[in-house]
Parts: sequence; structure tokens; C-alpha cells
Amino acid sequence: MVLVTSVRDYINRMLQDISGMKVLILDSETVSNVSIVYSQSELLQKEVFLVEMIDSISVSKESMSHLKAVYFIRPTSENIQKLRYQLAHPRFGEYHLFFSNLLKDTQIHILADSDEQEVVQQVQEYYADFVAGDPYHFTLNMASNHLYMIPAVVDPSGLQRFSDRVVDGIAAVFLALKRRPVIRYQRTSDTAKRIAQETAKLMYQHESALFDFRRTESSPLLLVIDRRDDPVTPLLNQWTYQAMVHELIGLQDNKVDLKAIGSLPKDQQVVSFLQCHVLLVGNLYLIHLFSWQEVVLSSEQDAFFKSNMYENFGDIGMNIKRMVDDFQQVAKSNQNIQTVEDMARFVDNYPEYKKMQGNVSKHVTLVTEMSKLVEARKLMMVSQTEQDLACNGGQGAAYEAVTNLLNNESVSDIDRLRLVMLYALRYEKENPVQLMQLFNKLASRSPKYKPGLVQFLLKQAGVEKRTGDLFGNRDLLNIARNMARGLKGVENVYTQHQPLLFQTMESITRGRLRDVDYPFVGDHFQQGRPQEVVIFMVGGTTYEESRSVALQNATNSGIRFILGGSAVLNSKRFLKDLEEAQRISRSGSHMV
Repeated sequence: MVLVTSVRDYINRMLQDISGMKVLILDSETVSNVSIVYSQSELLQKEVFLVEMIDSISVSKESMSHLKAVYFIRPTSENIQKLRYQLAHPRFGEYHLFFSNLLKDTQIHILADSDEQEVVQQVQEYYADFVAGDPYHFTLNMASNHLYMIPAVVDPSGLQRFSDRVVDGIAAVFLALKRRPVIRYQRTSDTAKRIAQETAKLMYQHESALFDFRRTESSPLLLVIDRRDDPVTPLLNQWTYQAMVHELIGLQDNKVDLKAIGSLPKDQQVVSFLQCHVLLVGNLYLIHLFSWQEVVLSSEQDAFFKSNMYENFGDIGMNIKRMVDDFQQVAKSNQNIQTVEDMARFVDNYPEYKKMQGNVSKHVTLVTEMSKLVEARKLMMVSQTEQDLACNGGQGAAYEAVTNLLNNESVSDIDRLRLVMLYALRYEKENPVQLMQLFNKLASRSPKYKPGLVQFLLKQAGVEKRTGDLFGNRDLLNIARNMARGLKGVENVYTQHQPLLFQTMESITRGRLRDVDYPFVGDHFQQGRPQEVVIFMVGGTTYEESRSVALQNATNSGIRFILGGSAVLNSKRFLKDLEEAQRISRSGSHMV
């Protein structure tokens, strides 16, 4: 159940079975699916000498009959129409068509009718219609992620497009895993229910033969839940490495764009494979590289990141210092070259030395930049209050702490907004007068945020809308657990929060996920505990939650979890989605 391996296997099979020089043609979504698991150097080893987007191929007229075209695209109607035109005017010697999901019969007929010059060698479905960022975490990278918050009556076609894309992504995951699950959903979410029912219809009715895999001892579980059941997690500052990088700088497809920080040493810069062209001129390959100031943070490619991605900020600093010390020792030994043997050894070890140098430089740059942001925005002070709001009681002390931070000139507008939102979610029923006072103060201190945004959050994700025990104050077991944790003390006040997903996984592991809150779809029920669980979060996941999944899998409970979502959120993206949903809800219509 490791999705990164599944996607890599698909790409390997796609490229290694086609001999000779190739051009790889992708669309705006499959470029992420491929780039996150495959590097430019690996593509070159497979004789891929040009990577292009399907849109740019349509524009170009240059003939490249010496190249074999390998398409890997989503089976959308737009892509089929572009491909139809390109097959009618072929530029390449051969066409090998791979689609990331299920093709319709009508689409196959269109492609067959378009191939008048018989250049198409094969048409295959390779189910990699998702971005596998980590072994147990995937995303669909949906640009219109805010649509999950829009009532169906406001934008029925938009919500249908959103649901269709999610169903496609979930289907591809289970086809890649060669499983057919029993399906459950969060009762309070109409969107989760809709997606669960449409997924069941696809797997058990429309494409039942395709999903009829060999029976396992226990059926896997697909659980579809809604981001709005836990609006707290994406609002919090983060203090573990991967989550912190995404929150403070931004992490997209395991890459960090550092252009805003300033110039980077060349050994830190990564060339995206879409920025690298290898052209044949005469008998020479000319490689054109375009500098791109981004660095890769991948557990598959960076051993230091793999061992530190879930560590807290203080430990990361100490571990980076050790890495710098080790590098200085290697650099010192490389300066002491006195014999021919020393020189030969240096030449042999030089590639590894340069890789180590780049890795040290990358992590030092990231941690240095995050340290500056933490200090400038007083995030340690802000985060302590955030954690108190998320994990501890005491409405009076919380009101005073939030008021003081709203008045603090060093606190940024986005941090003020998040604090008021967290307070409102925690104490929306306790003291309406004080809550309104905070709304008014926020409006006067941070006027750029749309009026009523906090109230809109409560309408979307307030206590009346949520299924789970978000603050651990409903269920007696959760109350006892919080009391025990309070008595023992907290080792790190900045990372004491546990996302609601942790409780959900614990309930599944213990067989206590309530049918009334998470009903089954159809008559396919779970027999005993599942051994494999895919939890899909409509509205997006966070890296704090993917960390919880990795830690849960490391306990060897006998259940393997995979987490997926429509996007990967940090607080900026969550608030952007909220603002867009508020705008559409107010207008009552959505421009398609």
C-alpha cells in the first residue's frame, strides 16, 4: 500500500518498454504526478530527451519524426480533443498513449477515428491519477478546492465537477492498489456522502468487473470525511519540519520555491524537468538548462529530510548542526591532497561530496529563513496561545491572551485572524458579547479581511456542523484522556495538539467507529477490523495529519492507513478557500 512505488512502477513500465529516443508529453496535472516521483536524470536514463506540455505541442509545427511520443495525460474531453488534432497532424514517428484513469468507449472511438495515418502504437490505462507526495499521503491538487463548501443549489455544475474529480482520484488509488473497498462517509457532510455514493456506484455497478480483484481476508475500508469537521488543524502554526516549511514558506509537489528569499548558490538550485530540453542537432545532444530557484524536499530522495521531516524545530536545529560538522570534516579531508592516490580518491568521491554540500546548504537555508520568520512574527508567543485554544480550557484567560495579541503591533494580520477564528471555534457558545468584541477589534486592526469571515467559518464548521469530538470535551473517554495529559504535563507546548484524524484512526483500530456517525454505503459491511484503510478528506489534508498517519503506521497495529485529500493545506490556502467560498455564497452564483 505504498503509493509512491505504484506510480513509479507505472512510469517505469511506460518508458522502458519503448526503445529509442522519446518525448514525454504531459498535461497540467500529470506533470505533478510524474515530477514528484521521477527526476530529470532518471528520465534521461530512459532516453526521454524532451518533456513538453500537451498545450505547447498543439501550437508547435516543427516535425520531430526521429522521436517517439509518449503521452501521459488525464482522459478529459479537453485532452481528447487536443490529441485528436495532434493525431490528425502527427509530428512524431510513433505515438504511445497512456491515460491516468478510465477511458470511455466514446473516447476510444474518437482516438481510433483520428488515427488516419496509423501512428498510434498502443493505448493503455495506467492508474496514477493522483500526486503521491509521501508513501502514505496523496493529494489531487485541486485548484477549485473551495467548492466543497458551496451548497449544491448555488453552483450545482461546479460541485458536480468537484465530486467527479474526487471520485476519479479515489478510483485510481484503488485500481493502483488492486483493491475494492467497503465505503463509509461522514454523516454530517452532504459532499462526503455524495462522493462516497458515486464512488460505490462506479466500483460496484458501472465498472464492477474492473474492480473485481482477488478477495483478501478482510476488505479494505474507504472512509470519506470532510475538512470542516476539523477546521482547527489547518489554522495552527506548525513546529515539525515538513509541516513548518509548508506553513511558513510553501511546499508544492515536494518542492520549495525560494525565489522570494533571494539568490541561491547554484549547487542548491534544482532544474525542473520541464525546464530542461535535450535537442538533437546533427550528431550532438545539446542540453539547455534554465535556472530555477527551488529545492526538493522529498523523503524518497533526501535521507536527512526523511529522518527529520516529523521532528520538532529545536531538534532539527541540533541535527543540522551535526550535519554541518560532518560536512566540515569531509571538506577538511578533501583539502589535504598530497599524493596521486589522494587525488584519485577525491575524484571518485567528488559527486557524493557535491551532493552533501548541496544538501547542507539547502537545509541551512530553509531553517535560517524559518527562524527569521518566527522571530519577525513573534510566532512562539502566538503559537503558545493557539495551542492553549486548541487543547486547553479556560475561556477568560483565552480571551485576555487573544486580546493582548490583537493589540501587539508585531503580530501579523493573518495571525490575528487565525487567533480569533480559533477562539470562535472553541468558545462560540460561551460568551457572545466577548466574541463580538473580538470580531470588532479584528475588523479595526486587520481591515483587509472580508467582514464576517469568522462568522462564515462558524456557519461552515461550527459545533452544530461537526461530527467528531474536536476539542475532546464531549466524549467521556476524551475528557479523561485530556485530564490525564494535563496532570502529566506536556513535553512541548508547541506540538501538544493532535488532529481529530488521530481520534478517527484510533476508533478504527479499536473497532469503535460509530455506524450512526459514519454509515456504510449500500449493503457492503465490514467483517472484523480492516487491515487497509484509505481516509479521503474532502477539502484537503495537512502535513500535521500526514505525520499522524505515519506515526500510526509505525506502531504496527495491524492496520495500514493511507491519507488523501483534494489539496494539501496550510493556513493561507485554508483561508483563501474560505474567502472564495464566502464570496460565492454571498453572490449566490458562480461563473463557470
